[in-house]
Amino acid sequence: MWLVIAAVVVLAIAAAAWVYAQQQRRVRLRTHFGPEYERTVRETGSPHKAEALLADRAKRVRELKIRRLSREQAEGFDREWKRVQVLFVDDPDGAVAAADRLVTEVMTARGYPVEDFDTRAADLSVEHPRVVENYRVARALALRRGRGEAGTEEMRQAVVNYRALFDDLLKTDDGAFRRAS
Repeated sequence: MWLVIAAVVVLAIAAAAWVYAQQQRRVRLRTHFGPEYERTVRETGSPHKAEALLADRAKRVRELKIRRLSREQAEGFDREWKRVQVLFVDDPDGAVAAADRLVTEVMTARGYPVEDFDTRAADLSVEHPRVVENYRVARALALRRGRGEAGTEEMRQAVVNYRALFDDLLKTDDGAFRRAS
C-alpha cells in the first residue's frame, strides 16, 4: 500500500515539475519574442504549435554563424543608407528597392541566409523580434506599390520600416553603431 502511495506521489511531483517547466518555457519564449510570439500563435492557431515553431527557429539560428559587423562595415552601410534617403526625394520606388537590397546585404554580411523572404523574416525574428514586423510591413508596402496599390506616403513608410530593421542590424564588433544622423 505504501509503495502505491509513494508511486502516486512521485508521479504527481513529476507531473507538476513538467507543467512548471512548460510554463517557464512559454514565459521565456513570450518574453524573448514579444509581438512575434503573439503573431505566431495567431498564425499557427495554437500556443503549443507556436512555441514549437519558435523554438525550432531559435535552434536553427543558433546553428548559423551570425556575426556582428566591423566598424568599417557599419560605416559603409550607413553611408549607403544615406544615399537611399537622398534617392527617395527623386525616386521613391527606387529608394524602397535600394532599402530592401541594403537590408539584404547587411543580413548577408552578418551571416544570415537570404534564400527567400519568409525564411529571412523567420531567422530575423530570433534576434530582432521587436523589428521583424517592420520588415514584413515594408515588404508588403513595396509589393503593393509594384501592383500600383500604394502611393508615395506608403513608400515613405516602407523606408521608415526598413530603417528600423537596418538600425537594429547595424551592430558592430564593439557594440551598437551610433549613426551620425
